[in-house]
Amino acid sequence: MAPSTTRELSGARIAVVGASGALGSLIAAELERRGARLLVVGRDADRLAALGTGIPVVADLGDAGAGAAVVAAAHEHLGGLDGLVNAAGVVAFGTLVDTPDEVVEELFLTNVVGPLFLLRRVLPLLEESRGFVVQISAVVAERPLPRMAAYSASKAALSAVATALRTELRRSRVDVYDVRPPHTETGLASRPLSGEAPALPQGLDAADVARRIVDAIAAGEQDLAAEAFETTP
Repeated sequence: MAPSTTRELSGARIAVVGASGALGSLIAAELERRGARLLVVGRDADRLAALGTGIPVVADLGDAGAGAAVVAAAHEHLGGLDGLVNAAGVVAFGTLVDTPDEVVEELFLTNVVGPLFLLRRVLPLLEESRGFVVQISAVVAERPLPRMAAYSASKAALSAVATALRTELRRSRVDVYDVRPPHTETGLASRPLSGEAPALPQGLDAADVARRIVDAIAAGEQDLAAEAFETTP
């Protein structure tokens, strides 16, 4: 997909969800370096405070109230919102038969249902500002893998949300980014909800991936497939 419109990030009011995670924290740092004003959203108050950037918003993405907390903080501290970056996510490994029901449920709650709850509440602010949404999915949305069936399905669903919303929000002039990076060294694979990660090749450097994502936001590059990261330095 060709880029739509470029975006000035200096002064932009952006919420980064999952900001205490490895990739989310790097994205937040890169956005701040380019002059953005941030809300950093996550479940752990101490980890958010340790970032030393942005205004912390303690919220659980799996709770429908998270969106209301982000909206309230955006109004109070930023006077609105220009962008939302969803960098939160969980993973699980193993055959589907061996994946517990509660793990399947948690995968979809965090990777799909929570983001939908969040978007329902935040989109009116983004429509006011003609802002943007970034959904960070994964390469498995394009290439589902065995022993990751539920995880692959959850990421494909998140990607589908972005594709549908891109058309749905066209008249509102809200840009929707679908980002599907390849395996990245964030440490997520070492913290699965269940199962054990298969032998994986060396992943991309998380700082390089974060920089590439922020470059794409600035350039209006809304469909960032796994192959778009192959030229990452």
